[in-house]
Amino acid sequence: MASDCEAITLVSEASPLPDLRRRIADSSASACVNDFGGKRCSDAAARDPIENDDVRVPEKKEGLVLNDGDQGERGVGRSDVPMKFLYRASAPAHRRVKESPLSSDAIFKQSHAGLLNLCIVVLVAVNSRLIIENLMKYGLLIRTGFWFSSRSLRDWPLLMCGLSLPIFPFSAFLVEKLIQHKFISEPLVITLHVILTSGAVLYPVFVILRCESTVVSGLTLMLFACTVWLKLVSYAHTNYDLRTLSNSVDKGDVSSIYLNLDNSQGVSFRNLVYFMMAPTLCYQPSYPRTTCIRKGWVIRQLVKWVIFTGVTGFIIEQYINPIVQNSQHPLKGNFLSGIERVLKLSVPTLYVWLCMFYCFFHLWLNILAEVLRFGDREFYKDWWNAKTVEEYWRMWNMPVHKWMIRHIYFPCLRNGIPKGVAVLISFLVSAIFHELCIAVPCHIFKFWAFIGIMFQVPLVILTNYLQNKFRNTMVGNTIFWLFFSILGQPMSVLLYYHDVMNRKVRIE
Repeated sequence: MASDCEAITLVSEASPLPDLRRRIADSSASACVNDFGGKRCSDAAARDPIENDDVRVPEKKEGLVLNDGDQGERGVGRSDVPMKFLYRASAPAHRRVKESPLSSDAIFKQSHAGLLNLCIVVLVAVNSRLIIENLMKYGLLIRTGFWFSSRSLRDWPLLMCGLSLPIFPFSAFLVEKLIQHKFISEPLVITLHVILTSGAVLYPVFVILRCESTVVSGLTLMLFACTVWLKLVSYAHTNYDLRTLSNSVDKGDVSSIYLNLDNSQGVSFRNLVYFMMAPTLCYQPSYPRTTCIRKGWVIRQLVKWVIFTGVTGFIIEQYINPIVQNSQHPLKGNFLSGIERVLKLSVPTLYVWLCMFYCFFHLWLNILAEVLRFGDREFYKDWWNAKTVEEYWRMWNMPVHKWMIRHIYFPCLRNGIPKGVAVLISFLVSAIFHELCIAVPCHIFKFWAFIGIMFQVPLVILTNYLQNKFRNTMVGNTIFWLFFSILGQPMSVLLYYHDVMNRKVRIE
């Protein structure tokens, strides 16, 4: 008998049987374990067109079948085999150990695109039935004044406040111009920037608390004000760092080769205006730019933005509002009733959150980047695959994450603060601004948003521990979806809704 895994170079049409028998014997020996000698041949020699069920269609050539260039153990290509000698009953059908596609050892090596399509089809079908059933039972619940009402006219002080916020960036530019020409000292520059950044937040807070505005108007103004604050901090911190590095280079303390100093134009008003409009929170004198604006692409994204914004409004009015209005305070009513309301509210709030994420982070920021030809469009990463809560916070909002890393986390580390404390400070800053953006428009300071963000710290520790212990990507991901989306968001909606309603009752 020929040796194991012997490469066959040619199968003759005139006398194919001896060579065919040898091929069958060789392939059987290479694919199976020798029970007596314990010898197994390499997988390369066991490859054959009849090995897999999903064999590619062979290329026909003069009545023969090309064996797809399979290589024997010695690297010699197998020759063409007549079709009549393939797939015979004597050819082995089982050549090596294989796992089922859905087994635990092989499930992550397979493509599950078809199952994903099935899930999408099922979700569309189920939710379509629920939407039809809801419309048949309750009718269309969207109010005529959902987008605009006469009450919105009373929010003009908030509109004026938002239009006057550019005063603070312009003042920051004047401060940087003064220090550039050595008219003021560095400590005075720091003091002026602290006053300007604080005023950019406290001024809208004062206006909102003095006016009985709608929650949506107040929320919009606070988000805009917090964005201005973050940009001003980055503007002041970056310019301060550029001056420090330039002084170090001038003194010879460090070589400019190791630094990426891009401040050849100095302080430019044009750069500041572009930065305040750009979809980023981190200032730098120049940004990567695209070559042109795709007008057709922008129009398509705007159409998507309008559609998904309408879907968000429909879900809020048709589903979330009736559920919330028919609920009790989750901390004061019946426990089981509260859990039932939270779980019933979890699905529509999750849909709204996903739609809002898609509308803002994917559509709106990309539209803004395209119009401004802003090149770096990594506004989010695949946060839905986050194995821990810490990974989620690093991936879901990249503009804020980059700002935190640049202006909070690493400055803390450079000043000798331990890593754990630096993470805690980052979450503390995030919690304060979450509380401002929600509590101020609602005129309620119950610190629910602050507690919710700070509660992420023990969740980070828990999911990191589980990830290190079980080495399973699904454990932390499941905990994230459970606490953040299924329980956390519906609970926050119920808490703030009932507190707002109780406040209105007391005022009336």
